Amino acid sequence: MNTLHAHKNAINANSQSPFVKLRSINIGDCRWTEGFWADKFKQAEQIMVPHMGTLLKGDIGHAYNNFKIAAGLMQGEAKGMLWHDGDFYKWMEASLYVYAVNKDEKILAEMDEIIDVIASAMLADGYIHTHNQILKKPRYTKVTDHELYNSGHLITGGVIHHRVTGKTNWLDLAIKHADYLYNVFAPREEQHARFGFNPSQIMALVELYRETQNKKYLELADIFVTMRGSVPMALHDSVPYWFTGDQCQMKTPLREESEAVGHAVTGMYLYSGAADVYAETGETALLDALSRIWSSATEKKMYLTGAFGQCHHGAYDDQNMIHEGFIDDYMMPNSTAYNETCANISNAMFNWRLLGITGDAKHADIVELVLHNSAMVGISADGDKYFYANPLRMNFGQRDYSDHCDCTESPEREPYIECFCCPPNLVRTIAQISGWAYSLSDQGVAVNLFGANQLHTTLLDGSSLKLSQSTEYPWKGLVKLTIEECKTSAFDIQIRIPQWALGTTLQVNGQAVDVALTPGQYAVIERQWQAGDVITLDMPMEVNLVEGHPRIEEVRNQVAIKRGPLVYCVETPDLPANTGILDVYIAGDSELEVQHRPDFLGGMTVLSGNVLLRADKENSMYRTIKKPQWTAHKTNFVPYYAWSNRGMAEMTVFMPVVWK
Repeated sequence: MNTLHAHKNAINANSQSPFVKLRSINIGDCRWTEGFWADKFKQAEQIMVPHMGTLLKGDIGHAYNNFKIAAGLMQGEAKGMLWHDGDFYKWMEASLYVYAVNKDEKILAEMDEIIDVIASAMLADGYIHTHNQILKKPRYTKVTDHELYNSGHLITGGVIHHRVTGKTNWLDLAIKHADYLYNVFAPREEQHARFGFNPSQIMALVELYRETQNKKYLELADIFVTMRGSVPMALHDSVPYWFTGDQCQMKTPLREESEAVGHAVTGMYLYSGAADVYAETGETALLDALSRIWSSATEKKMYLTGAFGQCHHGAYDDQNMIHEGFIDDYMMPNSTAYNETCANISNAMFNWRLLGITGDAKHADIVELVLHNSAMVGISADGDKYFYANPLRMNFGQRDYSDHCDCTESPEREPYIECFCCPPNLVRTIAQISGWAYSLSDQGVAVNLFGANQLHTTLLDGSSLKLSQSTEYPWKGLVKLTIEECKTSAFDIQIRIPQWALGTTLQVNGQAVDVALTPGQYAVIERQWQAGDVITLDMPMEVNLVEGHPRIEEVRNQVAIKRGPLVYCVETPDLPANTGILDVYIAGDSELEVQHRPDFLGGMTVLSGNVLLRADKENSMYRTIKKPQWTAHKTNFVPYYAWSNRGMAEMTVFMPVVWK
């Protein structure tokens, strides 16, 4: 039934995609051994995935119950959000990445049991959406029903399940459903052009094409890209007023778009899907549009942490109500920044695809920025509580958080969020990050991300490569790569030099190599390698104060702290009692001490130094300024991703700066 590729297990199986420069390694080729990402994967294996499964399979999450009810296996009501099926598929996908490494047969047995239930819930023609089935709602009549969002995660899960296990029981369901989608949407009827609000199905259909080589799935993916913006989102019963205009990227056809607009997650999913289509078709108009959108999003609308989505509710202009998304260039509020965890992850997803297409290290830089900051902040240090929105400042005086348990904007992580899309998205990302650490090029291998690991992969010419990476990254910038097995002929090893890594040195077997070491680019070493060769990369990790563009009014005369890939923040547990976060200033000539604390929140490097606390506070909206009264206080700065793990706290990334 299926024609599989030589690299059939790749996470983004682009091994035969004609328009990419860097190709995915197989799932399981790279495994973390120790340190930051090894600890996170172990936590995903032992806590994150099992705990989430307990939620989603039980009465709290109710997602599995929905499938059972739709299948007629139990009585009950549809519960959870309309996109809850997709949340469940994402958790299943996370389980598969864990299984790919630990080969725990209990996981496989659990997946098979669940797949049988999903198969029973799926209707004979291939349609499945548990809420609509239980409620007996008509199909594809309301854009907000998220039918195609669920479809995308169903299909993606089926492909990953097949790549990891070789079994076809989930893939068969994915194919049956995709065939149904083709019958419905390939005719391009006008009323169907408005659907696909959160278009995960585009990425999924390309992956299904890669897995089966059935071109109709690629054709359908391209149809979904093309239909976007082809029909105005007129206001009627199926489209709420905030879905008109740019909210779901349907005002302007994608190939004509010039900037990032609308809902941040739906936009990034659309752009990621279009990138996948380009990788197969090479259509220049798509890549040109994606390049313009990337520049708009990254250079004018992205937070220091790699986060997207400047507001919860706002307006782009007089015709465009925006929800959870992009607004004007350089309008970057801190306390009210939305920065949904899913949006931040989708930024990494989009850049991961552009990295493959272009080979440009700037995209790997953003993947790393997101993973270490705006993605990882979405889960607690103990692995079982979650943030949905991720502002850069938490100030309790900004709004009333007294009734926040089911709110996406919470002052602390929640054990369960009714809108549960972000937690499984983050956990499946953590479980698969090792697959992003390296890529295959026509000439050899690229090192994208740093973390202690072992790589055993097959180069594109069929030769075997084994190497190990030793590092304490992101706490230290020293990375050693040891070749353990390789072919005798020459090949390239290209190593990313992060944009921040000024003064980096690179050696092979203790000798400097004569290659360009340009921050923000790959350093390419071509030679005949042999077992025992050691590459030593040393990236100075200076502590830097960072300011924003002058047009970002919200951070004028304020600075943030960065060290290596990490953004730091200060929070109230490290301040005197009754001190608010808005009382904190920092001297521009502050000397910050670097201290690694293995006993603090699982182990991390903190920074310490003096801040200035303003004592002359008034509550009036405006006041005549006098010379401030300062009190110096030595405090700690913690990585942004680690805040809110010591009780409810205020926090800020940007602080007003005082120059003496």
